[in-house]
Amino acid sequence: MKLGTMVHLGENVAEKIRDVKKYGLESFQLCCWNMNLMNEEYAKIVLDAVKETGLEISAVWCGWEGEAAWDLVRGPITLGIVPVHFREKRIENLKKGFDFAKMLGVVDVITHMGFIPENQITDEYHGVVATIKELAQYCKSNGQYLLFETGQETPITLKRIIEDVATGNLGINLDPANLLLYGKANPCDAIDIFGDYVRGVHGKDGEYPTDPRYIGVEKRIGDGRANFPVLIKKLKEHGYDGSITIEREIDGDKQIEDILYAKKFLEDIMNG
Repeated sequence: MKLGTMVHLGENVAEKIRDVKKYGLESFQLCCWNMNLMNEEYAKIVLDAVKETGLEISAVWCGWEGEAAWDLVRGPITLGIVPVHFREKRIENLKKGFDFAKMLGVVDVITHMGFIPENQITDEYHGVVATIKELAQYCKSNGQYLLFETGQETPITLKRIIEDVATGNLGINLDPANLLLYGKANPCDAIDIFGDYVRGVHGKDGEYPTDPRYIGVEKRIGDGRANFPVLIKKLKEHGYDGSITIEREIDGDKQIEDILYAKKFLEDIMNG
């Protein structure tokens, strides 16, 4: 396994990529929520910086437009492609992101699909299956895998929808913290359920929610409930040998400090 971190596409993206190299990391996931930046001009900037640094783009994380409430109240009606009133526009957004990833030569693309319904015999569930199938087939035409970012659904629901869509190019970006933050699963147990589908991993930690309306609190890696020694052991047992992408969703010097702490924390586990 190798270690990386997140880089957000913006005007200073080349500088951010150089910072990843400076931190002593080997890869990064490129994340973009601004559809206007997914173009040939920014693809060239990113590729030039990659050539300069020798880093690997492990995946492109594709955002989408419209309201996004990262909580347990409005989250189910605003996030991902599950809400019907946002679906058409977000399909368009994601396809643009997939094409941008193709410009970069990146095979794995990631997004949050939203709160996938647990009841598999409803029209809502079948509509989500059809939408994901459309997106996955578009990715397949680009030679890409479409990865679900974990968190807003239980592991067995995620495995079910992958099997129901059945395009052969679906995978999982395991975010251990998100499974905790949304109260959906212990991430180590989740690997027992869907481990064979994992194609990306976030190095991120957190706590279960205690307020029924809000998600739990993200923590510095090692300070939350994700048991990374067990998690890494289980990933290896399932044959995972890709990047662990360190993610810390705060800003400023503390974010950099925590990324560097996570690098040492994970290296000690992997080399132990």
